[in-house]
Amino acid sequence: MNHATDLQEAGLGARYGGNFTVGDHSARHLRRILRAYLMAWEMPELIDAAGLALTELIANVVRHVPGRRCSLAMLRTAEGVRVEVTDACPSPPSSTAVDDELAEGGRGLLITEAVTDRWGWQPLTGGGRTGKAVWFECDAKAEAQTRRGDEDMTVRCHS
Repeated sequence: MNHATDLQEAGLGARYGGNFTVGDHSARHLRRILRAYLMAWEMPELIDAAGLALTELIANVVRHVPGRRCSLAMLRTAEGVRVEVTDACPSPPSSTAVDDELAEGGRGLLITEAVTDRWGWQPLTGGGRTGKAVWFECDAKAEAQTRRGDEDMTVRCHS
């Protein structure tokens, strides 16, 4: 996967996607790719929140998906960025921390909800595919969008 982390920031398109077999240290490499795209898209204010949420989704693949295979898509949107992690496990994502407040794990989705503007999941259907796509969206702040000169973009402010 190292070939994907040596990205040049200039000239990156509005989307990135790839298929990966992930391991315990994969989130670090994928955060580096996400950071490169967010910098190129002039959304550095999203790096921390989107990086943390991406880490949590990748950790869920490592922990719960047999074979640890997934697809990653990062999409620039009018509001900010959307990140999708797709895997072949049809089980819906769940938070086990709700059941046991002293558990050491199981808080990834709670963290994802806390640091992103929206998140969700949908089952994969059709074409003989099984599995799910888990996604989140982070909105760029109004001042950053104005700084980029995106006057035609819908601007939403979040407190």
